[in-house]
This record gives sequence, structure tokens and C-alpha cells, in this order.
Amino acid sequence: MSLYSRFFGRKDTDDLADGQLLANPDIKEPLSLQVLFPETCRLDAEQLIGAFKSYHRSMSDVQCEIDSDLIHEGKMLGMIGWGKHVIRLVGFDLPYPAAALEACVAPSHYTQELKQRARSHKAHVILYYSGQESSPFEQYIALAATAGVMARLGAIVVLNESGHTSFPAAALSDSDSDCDALDLLRVLPLSMLSCGFVKQEVEGTPGVWMRTYGAPLLGLPDLAAHATGHQEGQRYLDMFENIFGYLRESGARLAAGHTMQVDGDEYLRFRAATKEEWFLESSELLVIETIGANEINR
Repeated sequence: MSLYSRFFGRKDTDDLADGQLLANPDIKEPLSLQVLFPETCRLDAEQLIGAFKSYHRSMSDVQCEIDSDLIHEGKMLGMIGWGKHVIRLVGFDLPYPAAALEACVAPSHYTQELKQRARSHKAHVILYYSGQESSPFEQYIALAATAGVMARLGAIVVLNESGHTSFPAAALSDSDSDCDALDLLRVLPLSMLSCGFVKQEVEGTPGVWMRTYGAPLLGLPDLAAHATGHQEGQRYLDMFENIFGYLRESGARLAAGHTMQVDGDEYLRFRAATKEEWFLESSELLVIETIGANEINR
């Protein structure tokens, strides 16, 4: 079966050779990360296979297929796979769309120098998860690992357009660490790459809104809170991360009207956004309000 047929998950697999990579046809809206390169991107299959094998021991069976003819046209189409994971690659020797790029780069927390390099990039590769892993969190780990491998081959910044966030690619490469590369990815705060944390000023409204993007793709609600100013950013970032951590560990579900006690003596209520908060633009978002101990649900 041809690379193109398998790339699109064609179910007619009678001529599928043993071990050939096949995109999962049941994934209709795959999770995705976008990888930026400062110059034209000329990755080949053997180069990627070698880089994957040196990245983590679990990738010893890695396979990679890339259409070599498209590379000469400044495009990329291919697949990488190991274990239960398959990642589809679509690349172009063109900048990523400017508006989407800025929405990811501007709110992120790394140096202005690297942000400028990201804005000046010349090529990008889009990674789509297309394997058999059911956990969206582990799917993001596989995508982030692929981005980390590409950092060893020249990638500079990784975007998550759905999460309105971005991250230095070198920080995912594990090139300077003796620790397990995948374990390091698993302990990254969600706001680093899986879902973004954005500060939003609204004309005519005092203070600053703090909110997340992309959490519903992980089976979590997006969270928002109205802060008095930017100085409260760390407080709400930590609060959101702690809530996400609790939800992931406990399997609990949050809904409007629920309350929660955090940090021992702080009490929160969750509600839906009002019509006046149209700028929050999400049907899967909960607004957090601080309440008194006597208002907690019993």
C-alpha cells in the first residue's frame, strides 16, 4: 500500500505489508503541534530515524517514511512511528500563518530574542497524532517528543495553535540531561505546551482576565478568572495548574455551581461565562470566583 493511502488511513489494507506505518482512520480531529525552523527544512527519513533512536530507548523500533520528491518542491509529507504511536508530518518551506503564530508566541514565557527568531522563521512542519494511544495527554507526550527530536535537527520553537501557546524546542530535546526524556515531558506543567495560559485586557473593563486555551482537548475544562492586575499572573497560573492536577489524578468532573477548597484556606466557586463575558469565547470554560468558607457546597 502506498505512503499516501496509509497517510490518510485507508481501510483497504489487503496489500498492507507487515510493519508498515498506517494512520489511525478513527481519529477525525487529531491533536497537533507545529514546529518552526529558521531556514528551509530538508529532513530525511534516515536522519530522523537516527535522531529518534538516540532520543529514548522506547524508540528503538522507530520507522519513518517521507516522500522524497516533495522535499525538492519545498514540501514534506510523511509518517513517523514507534510502539503504538504514529505521527503524520506535513511541512512547507513557508512561514506559519502570521496571526496564528502571534497568538502562540506573544503570551508565552521565553526570551524576546527567541520570540523574534520564531517570528522570522522560514519553514514549518505540522505534527498530527495518528496512532493508537487513547490518552490525549500521552498523545501530546508523543508529539512533544517528536518536536524534541526535531530540535536536535534545527527546530527552534514549537507551537500549539489550539492552546495559544509555544515553547522553546531545545527545552524538549533532552540533549543536556541525564534524566529520562519522556519522564521530563510528563512533568511539564500543562500550561507550557498542552494548553496555554493567556492574560487578556478587555476595553472598558478594569483589571485583567487570566484564562486557559485548549484544555478541553485533554478532557478538562478551560478556566478563567478576573484578576486585579498582571501581578496576579503567577497566582492564577499556579491555581489553574493545581486544579488541573486534581482533576487528572481524581477523575473528578467540574461543572457550573461546583465549589472547591484550595491551599487550605481559599474557597472557589465555578460558573459559566455570562453574555457580558462574550470575549471568553468558549462553551467548555468555567469562570472561577473566590467565595467565603460559609458558601462552600456541603
